[in-house]
Amino acid sequence: MAAPLLIADVPWLLYRSFFGLPKSIKGSDGRPVNALLGTVNALLAAIEAKAPRAVVACFGAEEARYRVELYPPYHAHRDPMPEDLRKQWERAQELLASFGWIVADAGELEADDAMGSHARAESQAGGEALLLTADRDMYQAVDARVGVLDVGKGASYSVIEQLDVEDRYGVTPERVPDFIALRGDPSDGLPGAPGIGEKTAAELLRKHGTLEALLDEAARQRENAGLGELRPRVVAALTDNAELLRIFKQVATLVEVEVKRPPDAPTDYEGGAGAARELGMNRLAERLEQLAVGARGK
Repeated sequence: MAAPLLIADVPWLLYRSFFGLPKSIKGSDGRPVNALLGTVNALLAAIEAKAPRAVVACFGAEEARYRVELYPPYHAHRDPMPEDLRKQWERAQELLASFGWIVADAGELEADDAMGSHARAESQAGGEALLLTADRDMYQAVDARVGVLDVGKGASYSVIEQLDVEDRYGVTPERVPDFIALRGDPSDGLPGAPGIGEKTAAELLRKHGTLEALLDEAARQRENAGLGELRPRVVAALTDNAELLRIFKQVATLVEVEVKRPPDAPTDYEGGAGAARELGMNRLAERLEQLAVGARGK
């Protein structure tokens, strides 16, 4: 099997590391570097586990403007980024680029959009891709050549494939935005359809195929004095919130952006070591220098 393209959700890695590692981990300027250290270590562990042909480190806006315009409560419940994290965020692109990793910034869109676009480009070119993320929205990008690299306990890794998405959600990957619209997504501030949970959402989509077809059926049933197979409470939830549900699906759907398929690019451990040492992450630099020696010996 050919080596996959590893596509990383850097905002998730930075947040995860910032809140998961001690803020006493500081760099040469006395500021915390815990988010940077954790992000690099996570990527190095993923590389060791899956040996990719190249790494794409994806960035983007915390919330895409067009998604907020569609639904103003989108991400509105989230706290502002802590200042110590923001300072590290500003350094992250330069640090990750020093490893020879491709930095992909989605600009006003979100890292998810860049990730999905790179995965699609890799799949269409006949390659394979692994998405390093904990965001289940990204399950919609899974296909026969694209999987999600799931981080387990003890830094173990497994790959979530098409059948795994169906086992977890009860729907195929392409129906994940429909599922999110119905069930809701608290992490994004999407409430979903009132009274429709995960099990019901999956059952409805398996029966009717798409959100649009389901909404059409609910409208038809309401016009026919409730006659049909949908329960009255489900008909009410769907017809009373039809436009909102369509918006939720649009918000949950990845936006395709134009990307170029990157060439093979081995990790530059020596370049990463130099950047880490400049930031005062000396133990990381020493480890990277050892990895560089090992890579030269292969």
